[in-house]
Amino acid sequence: MKKISAVIFDVGNVLVKWDPRVIYEKHFEDKTELDWFMDTVVNMDWHKHHDAGRTFEEGVRIRSEKFPDYADLIKLYHTQWDDTITGVIQQSVDCLRALKAKGIPVYGLTNFNGPQFDRFRQQFDFIGLMDGVVVSGDEGIIKPDPAIYHLILERYGLKAEETYFIDDGLPNIVAARAEGIVGHHFTSPEGLVKELKDFGLI
Repeated sequence: MKKISAVIFDVGNVLVKWDPRVIYEKHFEDKTELDWFMDTVVNMDWHKHHDAGRTFEEGVRIRSEKFPDYADLIKLYHTQWDDTITGVIQQSVDCLRALKAKGIPVYGLTNFNGPQFDRFRQQFDFIGLMDGVVVSGDEGIIKPDPAIYHLILERYGLKAEETYFIDDGLPNIVAARAEGIVGHHFTSPEGLVKELKDFGLI
């Protein structure tokens, strides 16, 4: 069993539930049309530019020029952003608190727009428990770019082989493991609790 001296949490769909689809469900009676809208108009290829630092205002403008018939709906992606956070994943947050109680340093590594994360930070007090957070939008680098893993390790003086990283995105875990980090692909809080116990961390 590897020695773990620090834990890094992803945020969206690890500590909180995140789903931009909830903004639009009430605007589409036809599920097929909603699926098309989410896959084509406000898709993740477009959204990842916000995570890399593009402002939401700029993103909305660019997308509205491409899909002018949906401009009013695209704007909601910005104005109703808070609604995309649909709840806390309490068992994961409890894990974070348990790790801190045992004196284990805890960090955050999240693909998140910088200004939006500043708002998010004020709404969820458990972010304040972290010993440091790397936000992709502030750095201009998004997971799974290896550079963002190097950045967090170097910034906080972490050893890759002693760092445990939790993320719901499998490509992000694969990339972290390639840098020597111990990766946990988050699929359920129960699975996370079990593995943290197996490592003797909680």
